[in-house]
Amino acid sequence: MRKTLIAAALTAAFFVPALGHAQATPAAEPASPHTLTGNVTLASEYIYRGIAQTNRKPAIQGGFDYAHSSGVYLGTWASSISWLSDQGSLYPGTPGVSANMEWDFYGGYKGAFGGDFSYDVGLLQYYYPGRYPTGFVSPDTLEVYAGLGWKMLTLKYSHSTSNLFGFANSKGSGYLDLSGTFELAAGLNVVAHVGHQKVKNFSDASYTDWKLGITKDALGVTWGLAYVGTNAKGGAGQPYRNVFDKDLGKDALVLTVAKTF
Repeated sequence: MRKTLIAAALTAAFFVPALGHAQATPAAEPASPHTLTGNVTLASEYIYRGIAQTNRKPAIQGGFDYAHSSGVYLGTWASSISWLSDQGSLYPGTPGVSANMEWDFYGGYKGAFGGDFSYDVGLLQYYYPGRYPTGFVSPDTLEVYAGLGWKMLTLKYSHSTSNLFGFANSKGSGYLDLSGTFELAAGLNVVAHVGHQKVKNFSDASYTDWKLGITKDALGVTWGLAYVGTNAKGGAGQPYRNVFDKDLGKDALVLTVAKTF
């Protein structure tokens, strides 16, 4: 009996302090409802909705995004461009256009329902800071958008509440976009897209665009290679022919290197 009591006392001596230590460990901090991320991209050229924005030259891009667990989000993103300043020769004897950046601001609300479905609604302001000659239609554009997702597919519609990218009397233009991301393996995806841009009161500027590409996570960055094309009118004297006699909607291969932090 004496040996049993000694053994019990020794057991208590070892385990009671340990139990007390375990009880003293503070509870884990709850996850923050706030998320802030940044991104930077180098691209062989900037193509938006199938149309070249940098005259077939490289672009640098980047932005920041804030998201709340409730579904509310805000963000800003910018890219180098040349499509506006390229038009300077159209206005001889004037200071011309000196806008070399696209700066976007957006915010909205997103959520999920039914397991495989998601939705996203918001506003997007395209802002092009710079100098413009008298009479130049501002390229600044405000769009309201709504998207519906199902598994790897997303259908989105964007509607302009202002003139669209400098087209006069184009308020009410719309862009319908169907996109998909298909995972082949961890960090390896195929991306596909088809969209249609309608420019109100300017049918020759309306067109369809498409993209097929692949992305791969490697060396701490995401590599992308995509084939993009359109049926946009880019012949001589048509809307998407620039002053350097280039078809801005011509098919192209685009290489990107992106980092998210």
